[in-house]
Amino acid sequence: MSIELAYALRNGKVENIYRGDIVVVNVKDEVLFELGSRFKKTYWRSSAKPFQVLPFIEAGGLERYKIKGEELALMCSSHGGETGHLDAVRVLLDKIGFEESDLHCGSAPPMYWPAAKEVLRNQKDYTQYHNCCSGKHSGMLAIAAIKGYKTAYYEAIEHPLQQEVLDIASELAGIKKEDIGVGVDGCGAPIFYMPILNMAKAYAILSKPEILENKKRCQAMQQVVGAMTANPWYVAGTRRLDTILMEVTKGRLLAKLGADGVYCVSIVGKGIGLALKIECGEIKVIEPVIIELLRRLEYIDHQEEQEMINRLDLSIYNHRKEMIGELKAGF
Repeated sequence: MSIELAYALRNGKVENIYRGDIVVVNVKDEVLFELGSRFKKTYWRSSAKPFQVLPFIEAGGLERYKIKGEELALMCSSHGGETGHLDAVRVLLDKIGFEESDLHCGSAPPMYWPAAKEVLRNQKDYTQYHNCCSGKHSGMLAIAAIKGYKTAYYEAIEHPLQQEVLDIASELAGIKKEDIGVGVDGCGAPIFYMPILNMAKAYAILSKPEILENKKRCQAMQQVVGAMTANPWYVAGTRRLDTILMEVTKGRLLAKLGADGVYCVSIVGKGIGLALKIECGEIKVIEPVIIELLRRLEYIDHQEEQEMINRLDLSIYNHRKEMIGELKAGF
């Protein structure tokens, strides 16, 4: 059963309670920490992105298309739709021979609100470039290109590239393919339904892929880790937890947000992964919970904890920009 993980306080009084589940596991399948239930099932959402790009890397796509680290990070991202993100998506698509019209992610407002306001201020429409999943979809088109797959309905679960991704998810998460539920994400691509325990297992392997016998997959995962931790702004963006966490720890931790309250972290080089689900799906609540969890398990020190808190700002403001409350971990 989910437990109380965080509170919204107004004038020091609890106003809202946020429940959820956490599990931390290592590559030996040992559960190191648990709150709530490790068997909590939910959709992996965008936290699966570091694994969805693996078929492209394993097929030699980085070398063939001269993909830079920031472009690989973008393929794993839920970017904020800032100018640098949009420019990078355009360059990436051009490298693999596609255009915006080839994307099937749909138009969406940027996740970074100042970027969304800028579009509105200029009286322009949101595009598929602005969609936080445009990097992932560019990567899926790249898989199709390098493997000679048709790009029509590339986002459908029946498409061969999606079946490859499903196989990888099954292997790395340690769950039978037939036991993975498949839904449709906001961007139209498949999403995988499984216990958070299995998500944490995959992130444990991502943190130490050299345990794999498949050396090509090991190398591909190492390249994902290197790209994401060296280019954290392209994974998320300004004032985003993923970016701040990886910048503050200097790549010692790798993190990836999933929509509706999912979050996964790798303790790089340690063979440890963690997964979190906020039951109500509130993304902002992840921030105090993750910071408290990492501090309690000694994956970050006090100085790093304070820097993350300062850069994220967990305060609650009214319409007059007055601080009237805060989000706080409750475990």
